[in-house]
Amino acid sequence: MRAPRSAPRPVPCAPRTAEPVPPHAAPLASHRLAGPLARVGFFAVRAGLALVAVATLAAPAAADLAERRTPVVRAVERTGPAVVNVSTEHVVELRSDPFFDQFYRDFFDARPRSRRVTQTSLGSGVMVRPDGYVVTNAHVVARGSKIRVTLADEREFDAKVVGTDSSADLAVLKIDGAGLPAVEFGDSSDVMIGETVIAIGNPFGFTHSVTTGVVSAVGRSLRTEGQTFLDFIQTDASINPGNSGGALLNVDGALVGINTAIYGGGQNIGFAIPSNRARRVVDDLIRYGSVRRGDAGLRVQDLTPELAAALGSTQAKGVVVREIDPGGPAEQAGLHRGDVIASVDGRDVRDAAEFEGRLRNLVPEDVLRLEVQRDGAPREIVLRARPLTEGTIEDRAWRALGIRVRARRGGGLEIVEVRPGSRVARSGVRPGDALVALSGRGIESLAEFQEAVRGLGPGQAVDVVIQRGPRQYGLAIPFEE
Repeated sequence: MRAPRSAPRPVPCAPRTAEPVPPHAAPLASHRLAGPLARVGFFAVRAGLALVAVATLAAPAAADLAERRTPVVRAVERTGPAVVNVSTEHVVELRSDPFFDQFYRDFFDARPRSRRVTQTSLGSGVMVRPDGYVVTNAHVVARGSKIRVTLADEREFDAKVVGTDSSADLAVLKIDGAGLPAVEFGDSSDVMIGETVIAIGNPFGFTHSVTTGVVSAVGRSLRTEGQTFLDFIQTDASINPGNSGGALLNVDGALVGINTAIYGGGQNIGFAIPSNRARRVVDDLIRYGSVRRGDAGLRVQDLTPELAAALGSTQAKGVVVREIDPGGPAEQAGLHRGDVIASVDGRDVRDAAEFEGRLRNLVPEDVLRLEVQRDGAPREIVLRARPLTEGTIEDRAWRALGIRVRARRGGGLEIVEVRPGSRVARSGVRPGDALVALSGRGIESLAEFQEAVRGLGPGQAVDVVIQRGPRQYGLAIPFEE
C-alpha cells in the first residue's frame, strides 16, 4: 500500500496479541447506621424511592432508547455479526547465532542447531456469503499453515484458502456452514467525501471493535514494498493493527471497503480497498480459484521533460508508449510507439507505475478510453482488453523475470533458460536450478507458476527462491516489463 510522499510507509496490520481481560469493578462501599431499626428504615426508604423512580422514568427511558438508536447503531446491529476474527499459525525455523554455530563445529563436530517456532497472527474478515465464504487481506493469511475463523457468537471454524490475489491484497477463505451471517456489498463508486463510515474489526485482539469517521478522500494511490495500489478509500475512522480485512460500512450497513492499511506517520489515516474491486476479485476467486486478468498489449515509461520536447508534447505529466505487442489490443486500437498517454477514462496519468497499476486491474473485455498526444496533436483512442493467456504469461515471465521454466519429473519446476543481462542472470541463477517459490508462494506446477506471474505487477518486488542441490537461495527481483 502506498502513501503520499516518502515519509513513513502505510503499514499492513497483523498483530499477534491476545484479547485483554477487562479489570474487575471495585466493590461498592457499605453504609453504617446506628442500629437494626435504622438500617431497616434506611433500606425501606431506598426501596420506596426506587419504585417511584421506576414508575416515573420507565416511559421516558424507552423513548430515549429509541432516539439513541442512530443509523450507525442500526448498521452495526445489522452487519456486525458478519465481521469475523481470522487467526493464523505458521512455523518458522530459527537458526542459532553464528558464533555458536562455529563453537559447535570446532568443539563438538556437530551441525549448527536450529529450532522451529509457531508464530500466531490475528486479523479480521468479512462473511460475504451465508454458505461460509469470507474475504480478508492476503497479507493476513500469507504463509499461514493453519487458519481459524471465529464468529461474533464465539463459534470457531477451521478455514481453508480458496484463493488469493496478492496484487489486490485480497484472499477468500471457506468455512463449513450454512445460514451464516453475511454482509451485502455496497457500491463504492458513489462513496462521497465527508459521508459517515463505520469500521469494524479486531484491533490488537479487541474483538468486534467499532469506530466511526468520515470518508477523507477517494482514489488514493499507495506505494509500498515495490508495489502500487490504486483507488483506495481514505478514512479517519480509527483503523489499527488487527483491523486488516475488516469491514468499512456506510450508514446503511452496506460494505463499501475492506480495511487494509494505516499510514505509519500519522493518526486516523486509514485506507480501504473499494468494495466494487473486492467483489470482482471475490467472485473470480470463488468461481475460478484465480483472478482473470486482462491484457492491453503495451509497455510504457515515464514522460520526462526531455522526452516531451523530443516528441513535441505539451504534457507535463503522463507516460510514453515504448513497446507494443504485435496484433495485441493496443496495436488494434491504433496506438503507436512514442504516443503520450495523458489520461485514462478521464483521469490524469501521473507516471508509469500508476498507469501499469491500472492495467493490472484489467479484466477481459474491459474498455479503456485513452487521451493521447501524437506529434503534439490530441486524439482519443478506445482500447479493449483481451484475456491474459498462457503464452502472454510466459512472455511476461521472460521479459520481467528473465526465466523460462518447465515441469520436472517428480514435481516442481526447473529453470531451462535465463535471459542474458537480466537481474537473475547477474545474481548467478542458471539453467538447471529449481524454482521453489515466488512472492512467498510455493511453486510446484506450471499452473501455480502462471497464477503467481499473473498476480505480479510492474515495479513490484518479487521474492524468488531458487534451489541448487541441497541449498536454497533467496533473491529480490523487481518485476520490470
